[in-house]
Amino acid sequence: MGRRDAMMICNFWMWYTLRRRIGHAAPPVLAAVGALALFSAVACARTGGGERQPGRDAQTAAPPTPALIAQASGTTSLLQAVSVVNASVVWVSGHKGTYARTTDGGAIWQAAVVPGADTLQFRDVHAVSATTAYLMSAGSGDLSRIYRTDDAGRTWALQFTNRDPKAFYDCMDFWDARRGVAYSDAVDGRTVIITTADGGAHWEPVPAAGLPAALAGEGGFAASGTCLVTREGGRAWIGTGSGPAARVLLTTDYGRTWAVAATPIPGGEASGIMSVAFRDATHGVIVGGQLTKPTDHSDNVAVSADGGRSWTLAGRPRLAGPVFGGVYVPGAASPTIVAAGPKGLDLSRDDAATWTALDTLAYWSVGFANPGAGWAVGPGGRITKIKLF
Repeated sequence: MGRRDAMMICNFWMWYTLRRRIGHAAPPVLAAVGALALFSAVACARTGGGERQPGRDAQTAAPPTPALIAQASGTTSLLQAVSVVNASVVWVSGHKGTYARTTDGGAIWQAAVVPGADTLQFRDVHAVSATTAYLMSAGSGDLSRIYRTDDAGRTWALQFTNRDPKAFYDCMDFWDARRGVAYSDAVDGRTVIITTADGGAHWEPVPAAGLPAALAGEGGFAASGTCLVTREGGRAWIGTGSGPAARVLLTTDYGRTWAVAATPIPGGEASGIMSVAFRDATHGVIVGGQLTKPTDHSDNVAVSADGGRSWTLAGRPRLAGPVFGGVYVPGAASPTIVAAGPKGLDLSRDDAATWTALDTLAYWSVGFANPGAGWAVGPGGRITKIKLF
């Protein structure tokens, strides 16, 4: 039935109903009835005789279906980390000394290997701009290094080499172009954190007096480059694992001193927190799981509403096994999180309360500039662009 037909039926029914109810009324009453009929006709015309209008449908419609776009990375190396500068500029990094960069939102990726570093695993990357970025390799002893470029990768400066054979650096992040922080697995019961205040030219260990004691076997997971995150005002959070409990270390003074918070994420060998994300200074999410149970579903997501001082369990993701990386989507209409793991990608639009599946391919890390510009990376040089609208 068309809109015009519906309006005619609506008008006829109103006239018939009023005629039966009023009958032969006096002229003033008929005038009032005529006015009422005209008002009702206009109402019918606006509603289309009961049809649902686009405006009304839009209020109740489900969010648009996300789009996943495979991109040509230019490499077949396992990619483990993403750093998004904006919707155009993105850096990624991975094994065999590999990194890649785009300056046009992913239409073209330029992949390369850092000279002399082809045996390193760059498990974290932090990009400042289209030309300046840091790469962190993970591994025991001197396999843990930090490099910096200021010319879009044409040359790289080796800024830090780990000299402790028992240390294994997992992740890093920066508050700004000069102040940064990196985290290593514990050494002999000591929590190991280093900071820089001059753009990485010098890295200094945080004194033991400013650090909580480490648990036995405690460390981080160098899975996605997001076991450590920073935010403005000197705040930072580190998710730990492999100890008897999974904990969050937190600072509010640019890494000079650190407190510790308990979490409900299970600890134990090869278990714990693998990624941390905060959408503001107060609200955060941690994700993780157990590496040795790749097909299990577990309580591996928790959220905080007090800056990371306390944590409560959230909803279980749809993807099985551990979640390697998780990130809030800037600019989303509601608290939106995308989680990445070897079993796929998941999406939550309600701050981790419920989840829907995005993909079943394997991913290690994910990052977003806005709801229409996100990237996830994984094995075989996989880069997938994500558009949530």
